[in-house]
Amino acid sequence: MGYAYTPGLKVAEKTIVQKKRLLPIPGEVKVKKGDTVTSSEVIAKAELPGKIHSINVVNILGILPEEIRQFMIKKEGDLIKRDEIIAESRSFIKWLKTVVKSPVDGTVESISDVTGQVLLREPPKGLELLAYIDGEIIEVMERQGAIIETLATYIQGIFGIGGEKTGIIEMVSESPEEVLTPEKILSGHKGKIIVGGSLITSEALMRAKQVGVEGIVVGGINDLALSHLLGYDLGVAITGTEQVGFTLILTEGFGKIDMAKKTFDLLSSKQGKKASISGQTQIRAGVVRPEIIIFDSRLESKGIIKEDLEREGLKIGDLVRIIRGPYFGVIGKIRSLPVELQRIETETITRVLEVEFQDGNLAIIPRANVEIIQ
Repeated sequence: MGYAYTPGLKVAEKTIVQKKRLLPIPGEVKVKKGDTVTSSEVIAKAELPGKIHSINVVNILGILPEEIRQFMIKKEGDLIKRDEIIAESRSFIKWLKTVVKSPVDGTVESISDVTGQVLLREPPKGLELLAYIDGEIIEVMERQGAIIETLATYIQGIFGIGGEKTGIIEMVSESPEEVLTPEKILSGHKGKIIVGGSLITSEALMRAKQVGVEGIVVGGINDLALSHLLGYDLGVAITGTEQVGFTLILTEGFGKIDMAKKTFDLLSSKQGKKASISGQTQIRAGVVRPEIIIFDSRLESKGIIKEDLEREGLKIGDLVRIIRGPYFGVIGKIRSLPVELQRIETETITRVLEVEFQDGNLAIIPRANVEIIQ
């Protein structure tokens, strides 16, 4: 009998993590197989083409398109400076001349005697690809990037915002139940990745932004606090490009939800260690979870597992989190896995499981509504 694989949040103290780092366009790879890199090291470079600007020269000068090259001062491929004259009309009286100036620094990309348009391109912008994690280059892809492997503590969150950040782990809450309030965020937390408990308040988010923390890891957040931080309601299924000054990772969900004790204890044990984090989240096809990767030179390779190791499926005794209402965010253990399809409240017939919550209560939950906590 086949298994219906249920994705789960990974929480592993010792695991092999591999990251494929690729440029968006072909470029130059700066490392080779076997090199050891740090998270802030540039492993590849590329040049992004500059922005194109269109100038309607024939309209400005009042000429025909086929005449445009007679009035151009600059030719295709010429370098130009901002406010430099690129075309002008002809007149014996100097102050009656009409001139066309470049709005940008760059080059003349093309001159069209069909449309009368001149295209100017800004200078290319350098793009540097950072390693993101400390580790070893295990594979190089020519002109594209590389794969980096490291031994680390690996923790996935359920939701996040913000891009890739690196900093030192700093605990600011003493228990998984504690609410992260602004007075717990100190000036000394600048550049750190701070860890809270069950909830972070809107005031604490503002304080974190003011102090300049690199990242925040916490159990939950209220919708209003997140909207206030972003300045809009987040209605997309892909995050990671938000510019709020830091990266935020929720380990449990929305609302006041105690951080899982295993996760909290693991983060506590790594206080003072360097970590790389990413808030990128994709909840549709091709699920991407926010992540925390903590480096520790004391970790030994014996008994490690691959970060992307697959499992067969749900098993009795597995720890799961409910990801849809009415028990959203609640954690429990699988007590039984009925084979027969069952009709649920929505009148849908589906496969279910029986979950026992920490307070001893039981509930029948559709299998699609849970994720494994590994």
